[in-house]
Amino acid sequence: MAAPTLTDANFARSVVFVIDHRPAGTLGVVLNRPSEVSVADVLPTWGPHTTTPHAVFVGGPVEQRTALCLAALRTGEDPARTGGVVGVRGPVALVDLDGDPEDLAPRVRGLRVFAGYSGWDRGQLDGEIRRGDWYVVPALPDDVLAPPGYDLWGGVLRRQGMPLALVATHVAEPRRN
Repeated sequence: MAAPTLTDANFARSVVFVIDHRPAGTLGVVLNRPSEVSVADVLPTWGPHTTTPHAVFVGGPVEQRTALCLAALRTGEDPARTGGVVGVRGPVALVDLDGDPEDLAPRVRGLRVFAGYSGWDRGQLDGEIRRGDWYVVPALPDDVLAPPGYDLWGGVLRRQGMPLALVATHVAEPRRN
């Protein structure tokens, strides 16, 4: 979760789902940046299977010509036994976009495609967290599939309890307050 003081255009008020965190670095995707591009326009076979708004989301500033896909598997589906996915955390899995969406569709509650990703080199993210740029909070599978118009940043903060929940009341543009 981006702290309100993080004003970088790529990450202001962003919710980043961390896919992989290792000593060598961290990789994640921004969950709350839909683009104007339809998934059907760039990955036609996957377009009908994506969660509304059926848009490609901007996963971050790194390699924006690379597509990543996250899915929330249905209850009872095990990522280790589901073809075409690699488990990330709980029912959330990375999807192999070279696979057949028709085979995977019955096993997922929803999926989202991201252009690019957010990446940090060794120790970089830890330094940003120590500086107060980020809050580290647990993710829920539904965060990956948040509906259009929902304030994911505020919603995730509000469910953290006090005092962090108060941060959700921070206005996006303090000058307009």
